[in-house]
Amino acid sequence: MATPTSYTGSCHCGAVRYRVTMALESAITCNCSICQRSGTMLAFTPATAFELLSGEGALTDYQFGKKSIHHLFCSRCGVRSFARGAMPDGTPTVAVNVRCLEGVELKDVPTRQYDGRSVPLV
Repeated sequence: MATPTSYTGSCHCGAVRYRVTMALESAITCNCSICQRSGTMLAFTPATAFELLSGEGALTDYQFGKKSIHHLFCSRCGVRSFARGAMPDGTPTVAVNVRCLEGVELKDVPTRQYDGRSVPLV
C-alpha cells in the first residue's frame, strides 16, 4: 500500500491551483463521452483531503446526464484538473486529474480502464 503524499496540481495557466494528500496507487482512464474527449487520468480521494488554493472564481462547472458530477474546468485555459462528486454512500469525493499533478511520472502510475460508456446517463 502506498504512503499518502501531498501533491500540488493546477490547470495549464496556473489560475486554478490545489493541494491533495493521497496514496496514488492507481488511476483510471474512462471511455465515457467526456473523459475520452478530454483525456483525463483520474484518481479519487475524499473531499477532506483536497484543498483548493486558488482559482475558485476561474472555475466553470459543467454537468450532464444525471448531473451528479461537477466537471470543473478553468475558464481561462480550459483544463479540467479535478471534478467534485460523491461516493455511492454520499461521501463527498474529488476526482483528481493525475496529469495535472506536479512531480508525478505518469508511466509509474498503474492505470486501469473504466467502461463509463456503458453507464446509463439517466
